[in-house]
Amino acid sequence: MNPQQQTVLITGAAGHLGQALAATYRGRGARRVLVDRHADALARAFGESADTLLLAADLLDAEQVHAAVLQAVDRFGRIDALCHLAGGFRMGEAVHETSPQTWDFLLDLNARTFLNIARALVPHMLERGGGRIVTVGAAAALKGAGQMGAYAASKSALIRLTEAMSAELRDRNINVNCVLPSIIDTPDNRAAMPDADTKRWVAPEALGEVIAFLASEAARAVHGAAVPVTGRV
Repeated sequence: MNPQQQTVLITGAAGHLGQALAATYRGRGARRVLVDRHADALARAFGESADTLLLAADLLDAEQVHAAVLQAVDRFGRIDALCHLAGGFRMGEAVHETSPQTWDFLLDLNARTFLNIARALVPHMLERGGGRIVTVGAAAALKGAGQMGAYAASKSALIRLTEAMSAELRDRNINVNCVLPSIIDTPDNRAAMPDADTKRWVAPEALGEVIAFLASEAARAVHGAAVPVTGRV
């Protein structure tokens, strides 16, 4: 598909990675549906135009998600690609001390949000005859680490959901893949870890380019992949 003809929906669009990916698609002339929880954050980050739709929705509210997808389809007629960036990180307790609040927060943020957007959007893609879906897992989900059990489990759940959806949908012309970034090089992460070695952090723009590739026709032969994106050596 010519990028100029592509309509892409990005969740978590107002974040650093979302803004970088949205800029990549703007440069390619794609039509963009930019979804985030807070309307004011979207307004600060983007200017709405004929080829851009800003939608505020809580991805944990299935009704809001469904309404946002319907509004996007009504505006542009179709959605060709979903880039699900919404998610987050929190250091937790030791596994045996993990609170229900920590567990629910991370599983909701990193897995349930994807289930809600998938329920709303996949039927549209099936009706249209195909599409592309890319999720954002984490390199840290490949192995447990101290005080990160709940986070690793939540991102691992997202990876497994991605793989399962790929197995279910690949024969129906829907590619489902995910990226596994190392720490993303954002001002927030630099402030939180001022003494960290950032050489193997990944720039949002670089990660966005990998996501855009997986959401393109060029990746039509890629199914169920979990692609490490770990920055420069």
